[in-house]
Amino acid sequence: MPFTFNRQALAVLSCFVSAAASAQAPSAVPELDQIVVTASRMAQLQKDVIGDVTVIDKKELQKAGQDSIAETLARQPGVQFYNNGGPQTTTGVFLRGTSPAQTLVLVDGIRINSITSGATSWGAIDPAVIERIEIVRGAASSLYGSDAIGGVINIITKKSGEDRAPAAWANIGIGTYSTFKSSVGLSGAQDGWDYALSTSMAESNGFNASSPVSGSFNRDADGYSQHALSGSLGYRWKPGHHIGLTAFNGYIDGDFDSGSDPRVAHAITRQQAYTLTSTDDITDYWQSVLRFGLSKESNESRSYGGSFSFGSLQRSYSWQNNLKFSDNQNVSVILERLEERPASFSSYTTNRRDTNSAGLIYRGDFDAHHVQASIRNDNISNYGNQVTGGLGYDFDLNDQWTVGVAGNTGFRAPTFADLYYPFEQYYYDGWPSGSFQGNPNLKPEKSRNIEARLRYEDDTTRLGLVVYQNKIRDLINGYVCDFNFDCTANNTDRATIRGVTLTAQKDFGKTTVRASADFMDPRNDQPREGEGSVLVRRAKQVYLLGVDHRIDALTVGAEYQFIGKRYDDVANTRVMGGYSLLNLTAAYDFSKNVGVQVRWNNLLNKDYTNVYGYNMPGSNVFVNLSFRM
Repeated sequence: MPFTFNRQALAVLSCFVSAAASAQAPSAVPELDQIVVTASRMAQLQKDVIGDVTVIDKKELQKAGQDSIAETLARQPGVQFYNNGGPQTTTGVFLRGTSPAQTLVLVDGIRINSITSGATSWGAIDPAVIERIEIVRGAASSLYGSDAIGGVINIITKKSGEDRAPAAWANIGIGTYSTFKSSVGLSGAQDGWDYALSTSMAESNGFNASSPVSGSFNRDADGYSQHALSGSLGYRWKPGHHIGLTAFNGYIDGDFDSGSDPRVAHAITRQQAYTLTSTDDITDYWQSVLRFGLSKESNESRSYGGSFSFGSLQRSYSWQNNLKFSDNQNVSVILERLEERPASFSSYTTNRRDTNSAGLIYRGDFDAHHVQASIRNDNISNYGNQVTGGLGYDFDLNDQWTVGVAGNTGFRAPTFADLYYPFEQYYYDGWPSGSFQGNPNLKPEKSRNIEARLRYEDDTTRLGLVVYQNKIRDLINGYVCDFNFDCTANNTDRATIRGVTLTAQKDFGKTTVRASADFMDPRNDQPREGEGSVLVRRAKQVYLLGVDHRIDALTVGAEYQFIGKRYDDVANTRVMGGYSLLNLTAAYDFSKNVGVQVRWNNLLNKDYTNVYGYNMPGSNVFVNLSFRM
């Protein structure tokens, strides 16, 4: 795997050396461990998770300021992103180099990937109403089914737990590009009831989304307005028995460039997710979790050339039985059904798809040995069965060092557009100039992921090394055309993504230093004539460095990001140069109830892009005033 080291790499890697050199230093203040539910579909401490998992907590989300959820995700190891000129435009997230459609995205455990395009409506999700985000890297279809080739991102909005006093919070902030954001929320739990409600709104004039080299260039600024609402209501009607409802509704109306016409082109996107869950301890050894989920997405694009819309609805039903055989052995038996229904301006040749699934997850801990195994079968209507499996093993070398290996398989079912798009003839000056239609004979994309891990953790130091390989076959090429430019979708490609991720975090009293380095080789294994061998828009090197220092009620911080060069076309002829960003943060608590947070992104005003022809923000500042009661 050819990697080239530069001064950015050496600067970041030096942090790993210093952290490792002081790994045995004693600790004064232990850090509370996160609870993770996505990695095994059962609640467990993050330190006990088998796999490569990250949790972005509420504190980190608050620190993000004006940034979108995609930008926040991209500050985590193994994650890259792109957009077409702002958070309101087309946005994609790469997890370990897999395509945006190859990562399963959940809201409170309910899938929200579009069934028509495979994309995720990232712009409609405001970080202000999110409690935390769990990232599971590596193929996870044996846990969740289709789409989880690169991993799973679970966006969690709900709050639950034992009795707690009512609490309220609010934020109001302003920033560059006439950006204004506000949010408010409350939560509590008493006498068996638990509740949480939060809402947010944001507006921004934005910046010019496109540059003159883009075919859609327009000189105007491209802004957006955004609204979101999330809530939960639950009741514990007797010990061990809880019923709960969660709701999320996000909306964004954003401008985009569509040529020189002075009329504004904009797109309206809405994302909704609702769950109803009954969790019941039938016995001391048997917990039953019944869940109904509903997610809806709608997208409408309006420009001077007309408008079009598409959307989808997904209903899911699941019954998960968590069986505790002993204090260190657990089995989950899962039965699920997914109903997918598209809504579009085009009438698909098939307008429904149902998937019935059965899965088994085993988790065992035997002194220094830890095992997780999973197997799942997804039966897709008009499509057949897809069987996936996973096996992970961790061994504790001592109280601090753990080594592990894992192997998992994944798959992604084709979208409705890939399979069932109706025949459509294209014309130029009144003459036929090609056509497109879906291909109902498409096979699913399939992957095999293997990885090895080494982890060190004590009260002040965390070190990690992950080496992985993900081989993907039957990749779907959405536009395979003949000499008449008559096009359809076909399984034509194979890819191999190999990578190494290094992570480190060290507390030096009141100072915390974080660093990560990603080295990746995303290869197209079967390039056709006119294609290159590197997958588009993936950087082979990414370095992240951060530091926070606390001075009584004041916390100051700095972040450094380096993203290496990428190709923006399949031919690998259009190079987007690497870039580095320096961000500054500060927070001051006037009291336990009032504080202020400041974020200054792109301090040096670097001119960069992650999609050819589209701009990224220049130097920008956001100031937020927070209230807690």
